[in-house]
Amino acid sequence: MIGKITGKVDYRATDHVLIDVQGVGYLVYCSDRTLASLPAAGNIVALYTELLVREDNLQLFGFLTLAEKEWHKLLTSVQGVGAKAALAIAGALGTDGVSRAITLGDVSAIKSAKGVGPKLAQRIVTELKDKAANIISMGAAGSEQVIADETVVIETPASSPRTPKPAASTQHSAGAQADALSALVNLGYMQGDAASAVAQVSGAEINADAGALIKAALKLLAPKG
Repeated sequence: MIGKITGKVDYRATDHVLIDVQGVGYLVYCSDRTLASLPAAGNIVALYTELLVREDNLQLFGFLTLAEKEWHKLLTSVQGVGAKAALAIAGALGTDGVSRAITLGDVSAIKSAKGVGPKLAQRIVTELKDKAANIISMGAAGSEQVIADETVVIETPASSPRTPKPAASTQHSAGAQADALSALVNLGYMQGDAASAVAQVSGAEINADAGALIKAALKLLAPKG
């Protein structure tokens, strides 16, 4: 599986880019937004990738962030949404726009993507609404944070056993609250309303991660009636 490639941009077409990685050219399909964000030919670029394997074809799809890649995987998990349709949705709305539309149940925004009809748009919103929080939190934390979370820290013997350590759960909770608040504001909620909701759900779920806080806060912020 090819998860990420880094190389020189050879050329860009309307729906893909050719990236030269040490003399080997990789044809990578991308959304309109991702293609527009790439540097000019001759410059270095890094893309997260997803390999689609078919009986008669192999296609590589590229993304600037892990959140964009995860949304692509989620979208293609919905029956009727192919890889190209998922790219069209990402190109029309962007990662934040997809997050906002699915979280708020905005079917009109989803169906604005080329090739996505009203029935398919409704299916996407219905099937993915409860799965959106974790990817929203990933976008709030940033790709660097996602990668850094996998780092293993080893204490050296020189560390003093009497030195008090920071409360890990407290640090984790504060970071999760900040990520949840950032994600909710990006979704269009007012800072005060978002902060109040995050504070309220944090009291009930002390060690919850950002995804859980976002999901709980969205339930509080959802229109009543």
